[in-house]
Amino acid sequence: MELRETPPAPALRFQVLGPVQAWLHGGQLALGSPQQQAVLTMLLLHAGRPVTTQDLVDGLWGERPPTQAVAALRTYVSRLRTVIEPRREVRRPAEFLVSVADGYALHIPAEALDMTVFEQLAAEAATARNAGDLDNAHRLLVRSLALFAGRPLTGVPGPYADAQRLRLAERQVSVAEERCALALDIGLHAEVVGELNSLTAEHPLRERLRELLMLALYRCGRQAEALGVYTDTRKLLIDELGVEPGAGLSTMHSRILAADPTLALPAAPAPPAAAREEGPAAPPAPAQLPADVSDFSGRAEMVSDLSAVLMNATGQAVVVTSLAGIGGVGKTTLAVHVAHRVRAEFPDGQLYVDLRGAGASPSDPAVVLGDFLHALGVTENPDSLEQRAALYRSLLASRRMLILLDNAQDSEQIRPLIPGVSGCAVLATSRSRLAGIPGAHLVDVEELTPEEALALFSAIVGEQRVAAEPEAAMAVVTACGFLPLAVRIAAARLASRPRWSVSDLARRLADQRRRLDELQLGNLAVETTIGLGYGQLSPAEARAFRLLSVVDSPDLPLAAVAALLGTDETAAENLAEALVEANMLETFSAGRYRYHDLLRLYAQRQNERVGDLEEQQAAVLRLLDLLLATVRNAAQAIEPDDQLPEPLNAPGSAGVPLITSDYAQEWVRAEIGLLLSSVEAAVQGPSALLRPAVDLLIILDSLVEDPTHGPRVRRMLETAEGSAEQHGDAAALARVHFAFGTLQSVTGDFQSSEQSLRKSLGLLGPEDMTVMRSMAANTLGIILSLGNRPAEAAPFFEQALTISRVVGAPISEARLLANLARARLGLGQVEQAVRSVTEAVATARASKNGPCLADTLYQLGVVLSSADDPATAAEHLRESHRLYQSQQNRLREGYTLARLSSALLAAGQHAEAAEAAEESLAIGLEMDSAYCQGLADAALGEALLGLAQPARGLACLREAHAIFTRLGVPEASPVADLISRQHTEPLSPPAP
Repeated sequence: MELRETPPAPALRFQVLGPVQAWLHGGQLALGSPQQQAVLTMLLLHAGRPVTTQDLVDGLWGERPPTQAVAALRTYVSRLRTVIEPRREVRRPAEFLVSVADGYALHIPAEALDMTVFEQLAAEAATARNAGDLDNAHRLLVRSLALFAGRPLTGVPGPYADAQRLRLAERQVSVAEERCALALDIGLHAEVVGELNSLTAEHPLRERLRELLMLALYRCGRQAEALGVYTDTRKLLIDELGVEPGAGLSTMHSRILAADPTLALPAAPAPPAAAREEGPAAPPAPAQLPADVSDFSGRAEMVSDLSAVLMNATGQAVVVTSLAGIGGVGKTTLAVHVAHRVRAEFPDGQLYVDLRGAGASPSDPAVVLGDFLHALGVTENPDSLEQRAALYRSLLASRRMLILLDNAQDSEQIRPLIPGVSGCAVLATSRSRLAGIPGAHLVDVEELTPEEALALFSAIVGEQRVAAEPEAAMAVVTACGFLPLAVRIAAARLASRPRWSVSDLARRLADQRRRLDELQLGNLAVETTIGLGYGQLSPAEARAFRLLSVVDSPDLPLAAVAALLGTDETAAENLAEALVEANMLETFSAGRYRYHDLLRLYAQRQNERVGDLEEQQAAVLRLLDLLLATVRNAAQAIEPDDQLPEPLNAPGSAGVPLITSDYAQEWVRAEIGLLLSSVEAAVQGPSALLRPAVDLLIILDSLVEDPTHGPRVRRMLETAEGSAEQHGDAAALARVHFAFGTLQSVTGDFQSSEQSLRKSLGLLGPEDMTVMRSMAANTLGIILSLGNRPAEAAPFFEQALTISRVVGAPISEARLLANLARARLGLGQVEQAVRSVTEAVATARASKNGPCLADTLYQLGVVLSSADDPATAAEHLRESHRLYQSQQNRLREGYTLARLSSALLAAGQHAEAAEAAEESLAIGLEMDSAYCQGLADAALGEALLGLAQPARGLACLREAHAIFTRLGVPEASPVADLISRQHTEPLSPPAP
């Protein structure tokens, strides 16, 4: 067999033969929502040909597209560009995704798409078969089918995806049918029976598959079963379609009945006479592989890569491949499956041993070698390990064998079991990475993808039960952390309980405290499997494993690890890396660590069993101390010279130094999960934890404007409120009410926001001349302004302004002057409003504080729009928008674009106004901000009316009116007037 070198993988790769996925330089890309994936799918499957906007809308939504379909589509394309081309260079743009006329095209190399590679391999196989090279044709089809990672286009919505899914599934079956035929041509009838049984069960009316199954069974000496296939098929065809079997199936039936000798493969050539005259026959080649699992699913790319590595074991050194991963991740199942796939490449046999490396008594290499030598025909073994290893290497020197070493403890255990020369291949599995073997291929086995986990669950439970409750099924595999062992146990429990629904199981697994108890069946238990790894840890490693779980963070930076463990970063890194080596922690970038979900639950259970609550609370307090100090550093870097609210308890840590604004913003975005998780861990604890947790939330509110965190923050605040009341901590309670008020304002609940802010001010007291009171008064003033109550708002702005001048906060003063200008504008004091906001902008420019300048420019634009100076207003709003873009403040971008659209409308620029409003609407939808959506819809509706598009325009206006009415804001009234005028006035002509 001639082995060709595998070409290097392209930098950008796409998968459609399964869940739609993409990789750039080996790293998986986040492709966004299912709708966004559907757009990518259409572009990929058109192979570089342009796809019009209308075709994309039709393919995604069919006959009922949403009102904002085109705007949403543009957003999806824009996000895909950002994902696919994240580091586009100015001089040499990648331009994978380009705009073409009224649509888009995606230009990628042919080898970058798995479907194209699949078709190329299938074509090469056809050429090889026509040339008589059946072995090579078979291998090519095996490679092509290995590209399927599940059902094509899994989870992708839309009519186009539905049609393509059927086409690709049909193509897969056709190629699988051809591969089975080739397997029979080269004598692999025993190997192909199982696959043909599965294929015929899945596609019972495909007669060609039934014909091939009959031939395979006949060649295996199972004539009665072969004839039974015909009988069953004939009955099925008559019952289902009312037809008799076709000519091919009928002919095969007749030939089997007649024992047609041409059905058998040609006999293998007889051995030479010299071989027959030799002594006793050699022992049969060992075939020790455990049985392959019938429901193996997923990991198609990994299976293909591992198979290629093992089959290419012809170099100067023996090929050693090591699979490492946490307990239950499926290392053994994967290794056995791959070994069965490639065993035909190792005609001298396969050796297997479970080395019991995760248990208390790992296997002795000398004993293992004795067993291997016996399997190779040695009746008397040498005594020493060295002598056995030397004899073992000698026996394998002229053979081509596969050695599967399962569950190894470390490199030293498997080193004596590695052959000495090329031709053989070793496949090892271990919980730790066997980095001590020179030249070994080290492969980390991770949990399944959600789609792969769902496919495994369906294979065990049954597709009908899963199809009836798809959301519950996804909840189950998610609760299992996509860990194969956990998914198998959960599925087996459900399969053995026919009265349970999938939702019943999902509800039981939703309780994290009892999840590990639910994930056991018979002698299989996730907790037992994880416990084997925990039992291998030193006392210091076990303590670290437990303490790092006291905060439910997605991951932990090294500084946080050190804080939780109460040590310096060098010692913390040594402990964390030891846990990574033991596969009790994971790391995906230098200095960052995380748990698998089920390992975190196990660690938290160990904390409960150890019961040292004081140590755990001390760890959380050290972390909060670090994070509060660091967040304050970030706030100072982002907004220099701004006054921060006074901490209830000053942090003792200096925090992580964050010098530049960009670095500070990047740190906050990267650590938002850790920050929120730390607050969650603290708010229900003693007052010593509650106070820094609340302080942390207050500063985060000024740095992160992301409504998607709203429900989570609300739950924290509810817990914190109860805790503050229980401890009688009025100062903490005042800050909790303030945080509630700001959260409610973002979500559009202005009435509740006003109530919360008034409670906060009541607890702070009128004599409290602090930054905290200034912030509360300012926020209440904003809420009153939004409710068109400028006379009530102005005193609160003035009160906050007085405090800011007392404490020396020029940045806050600038913002307050701008807010006061909006109140004065509402009172009809236009000139005073313009003077006030102009002064605010001047103060912000002098401070070189970017966020403050963006905010005051925004307010200046709004004021000037109302002062009949739309051109100047638009100029300031554009500058504000550029600043918000550079600060990556998406919600403020949306508001600014909506206000810019209104200014452009006042200037008669309807087309430009529509474009700005559409972009604002997309951001409002993305950020789930009703008020932003309402502003954008109102401006877009008016712009479309001016562009002679009355149907769309009125639809947008009605949507805006519904939003404003729901929010209870005064903007509802002018929108209602505009809608009513359309029935009495002719529409304006398009702007020139």
